[in-house]
Amino acid sequence: MYGQQNVAVTGTHSHSGPGAWLNYLLPQITSKGFSKQSYQAIVDGAVLSIQRAHATLQPGYLNVGSTKVFGANINRSLYAYLANPEEERARHNSSTEEDGSVEKDLTLLKFSRASDGKNIGVLTWFPTHGTSMLGNNTLISGDNKGVAADLFEKSVAREENAAEGFVAGFSQANVGDTTPNVLGAWCEDGSGQQCSFENSTCSDGRSQHCHARGPFFLTKDNGASSCYEVGKRQFQPAKELYDATDSKLIAVSGSSVKSFHTFQDMSNFSFPLANGSYVHTCPAALGYSFAAGTSDGPGAFDFTQNDPNAPNASPVWRVVSGLIKAPSKQQQRCHFPKPILLDVGEINTPYLWTPNVVDVQVLRVGQLLIIVSPGEATTMSGRRWREAIHDSAASTILSDSSSPDPIVVIGGPANSYTHYIATPEEYGIQRYEGASTLYGPYTLNAYINLTLSNLHYLSTTSTSQPSPGPLPPNNVNTSLSFITGVVYDGHPIFASYGDIKTDVSPSYSLSPSPTITATFIGANPRNNLHLESTYAAIELALPGTDQWERVRDDSDWGLIFEWKKINELLGTSEVTITWEVEDWAQEGRYRVRYFGDSKVVGGTITPFEGLSGEFKLMR
Repeated sequence: MYGQQNVAVTGTHSHSGPGAWLNYLLPQITSKGFSKQSYQAIVDGAVLSIQRAHATLQPGYLNVGSTKVFGANINRSLYAYLANPEEERARHNSSTEEDGSVEKDLTLLKFSRASDGKNIGVLTWFPTHGTSMLGNNTLISGDNKGVAADLFEKSVAREENAAEGFVAGFSQANVGDTTPNVLGAWCEDGSGQQCSFENSTCSDGRSQHCHARGPFFLTKDNGASSCYEVGKRQFQPAKELYDATDSKLIAVSGSSVKSFHTFQDMSNFSFPLANGSYVHTCPAALGYSFAAGTSDGPGAFDFTQNDPNAPNASPVWRVVSGLIKAPSKQQQRCHFPKPILLDVGEINTPYLWTPNVVDVQVLRVGQLLIIVSPGEATTMSGRRWREAIHDSAASTILSDSSSPDPIVVIGGPANSYTHYIATPEEYGIQRYEGASTLYGPYTLNAYINLTLSNLHYLSTTSTSQPSPGPLPPNNVNTSLSFITGVVYDGHPIFASYGDIKTDVSPSYSLSPSPTITATFIGANPRNNLHLESTYAAIELALPGTDQWERVRDDSDWGLIFEWKKINELLGTSEVTITWEVEDWAQEGRYRVRYFGDSKVVGGTITPFEGLSGEFKLMR
């Protein structure tokens, strides 16, 4: 019932999530290789979500609509965006606030039960990178998309028309060149200057000091305040649309629930352009500007963005690049004007560094079509892709007079990760997004061709599927890993796991809202991932009883769990739990609870708990 054709695996694209679970070598390098524990947690969670959805499957209906979101994204590669044709850009430039450089439309799909009319969830598409949390943040976070989803779910939990277990999904759209750091890119070198418009460098000609600023960049919290604000800016218009009358939401109609999926080897895919000329893609390669990073996270050394054809970086890097794998003349011509730094699609040692075989998938429900993109399409790439699907669907699978106008959204990155998808014009500029467009200047055109040529499989009368195509490699059991496992935990003499090291104060005033911290003797959290449970909790005493109620856990934005290794040899560590008390917190008697698991030499893992002293919140 569920398989390759009708299951798409996507995420919020947070840059603060657990790593080490991707299938190819290049993204594994920064995480010291592959972690089966991290991978299995994601697989198990995805499978469990499908099982639960299937177990509660029942008749329902869908409504879809769109609204504007302002103040949550800007274009971080505007110089490249401006290389697109002026007349094309003008079609999307409607005002000073909406100049077309990024998408401001958020599309919302609402799921409702037919039995009682209650809403069971929403899925939204809006493009802004999950890079509100800064590069020095070491805490796991869903970033701004996670904030938006959490705020939405907590908001509807108090409403009668929302079913128990309501799920809000805030996914990406054509996110490639967007940033949530809406105050722009500035040089953090004391000059007070903005970064170079063309290549995002500062006065020293390098990119290391060029950093983008979120709305609360002056708050020294690793980006948390900006992250919360950008999440809120997505949540609020989405919730207003959800609450709106039917005039803002239209029914997804028709009985067609269709999908297709195939794999395509992009190392030399030949296809015709609209003018009839044939072009082809190339084995994957990354340009010099890939190593420059972006203003959301600048790279190292002397790499810069906007570095086509004749790199300004040290000649040493050409030698290093050649030692890894020197690209052939044919490969260089194919990727021109990209100067190839890493010829990743032609390196098989110890296994492929990036994919050459990509997923091609589109989902259809009624007049709604979802492009499932394996890469990060830029603003204009997403528009071209959506428009091509819309126009083709309107003239083929939704062409009869009774059919509503197609609604097309793009979601990704999904299924695999193929880095970026820039337009040919943006590719020519070779900023980060162009340098990270793996398969050459015709990458976007290839994706559009592949989806259009398979679109007939989504027609109401279609009973077939495309051929599976060449299967990508599965490196789960062969991937390298240099991640040290948990050998054992230790605790100080005359102390136990969970003992309090730094306790809370007896009372706190709620004017202003306080920050409450407790530190415990801890153990490595990798001993037990506490999936669907928590490492930390805030408990409230129920008046007139000896009962306690859990009112916060580590899924709440304001409750922070930090683990710190104290001594590598002895295995000792500590855990700090911080509650940033919300303005709306009620008065009462509280305590902090820590849930941990310790490991001894030999592998036995034992759960334990820690408990702070009681404290009062008073107005």
